[in-house]
Amino acid sequence: MDPDMMQPEVSYSILDLKEFTDRDPNPVIAFYGGEPLLRIPLLKEIMDTVPAKWFMLQTNASYLHQLEPEYVNRLQTLLVSIDGRKFITDHYRSNGVYDTVVKNVHHVLDNGFDNDLIARMAISRESDIFKEVTHLLGLGIFDHIHWQLDVFWCEEGSWDIQRWIDKLYNPGITKLVDFWYDAMCEGAILGFVPFQAVMKTLLRGETSGMRCGAGSDCFAITTTGDITICPICPDFDFANVGNIHTTDPEDIRDVMTVGTPCPECEIYGICGGRCLFANHAKLWSDEGFEIVCGTVKHLVSELVRIQPGIEKLIEDGILSMEDFEYPLTNNCCEIIP
Repeated sequence: MDPDMMQPEVSYSILDLKEFTDRDPNPVIAFYGGEPLLRIPLLKEIMDTVPAKWFMLQTNASYLHQLEPEYVNRLQTLLVSIDGRKFITDHYRSNGVYDTVVKNVHHVLDNGFDNDLIARMAISRESDIFKEVTHLLGLGIFDHIHWQLDVFWCEEGSWDIQRWIDKLYNPGITKLVDFWYDAMCEGAILGFVPFQAVMKTLLRGETSGMRCGAGSDCFAITTTGDITICPICPDFDFANVGNIHTTDPEDIRDVMTVGTPCPECEIYGICGGRCLFANHAKLWSDEGFEIVCGTVKHLVSELVRIQPGIEKLIEDGILSMEDFEYPLTNNCCEIIP
């Protein structure tokens, strides 16, 4: 984390954190960075002191082998950053990262981890979504695969994003949806997080709020004890909604929702708004915002296309509604890429 955005060291006591979470009837703690495993003693102290309902960890896995199995195996969810094939992952994250991630994931599996293990992908201009996802599936080590688009952190106009979407990403999503459906016809539910969670909404005829929980029931606590709607925006004033010393968890529940243009969108009840930070920060042009939303509309339309077939598979007893009950709790997957 950039020290200009957030001080590197925690300035509150773990007992202060415990006092805050004790006021939440169902506290869940997700360790997020930066890289949480740079502070293994602190992570262990929190796990030993704060009686959370669940602990989760999102990590680049470089130091995953250094966290004792006693603690790794207490994690309800382990999200590991890996972007697909070896040359893609190493391209984005530096040479050797892919091999380190795979080796350390095998290490924790060999030492008894049997909870939800998620490949957490970032997808950008060099990525082929179909090839990256199916490669990770083929490793046979991840329970679920989730991806998030990384398309506008660079300056708009520096690459032809729309062409990449039209020629590679959207067609890849279509191909991946068909691949997912074909597996279901054989009775197998592949753990593709965006597909599984959105299909649950479609099958149940439900509507969804902000799927990641930002501004609703999921918040980030900074190293100073400030509370923000999301861990990626601690330096934006609008995002700061309290402090663990002065704020009660119930005081910030549903404190912020998305604004225009999301509530007017035809798939708002399915998407939930995609990203609260992007909606409020307005860092992109209107055109850029629409480009990203177009990818979500395409993904949803492709899932709607196969929905009748899935309903028939459920009717025939090949699948059940319970197969799509994921995630059971907010597990740090944004769901909507």
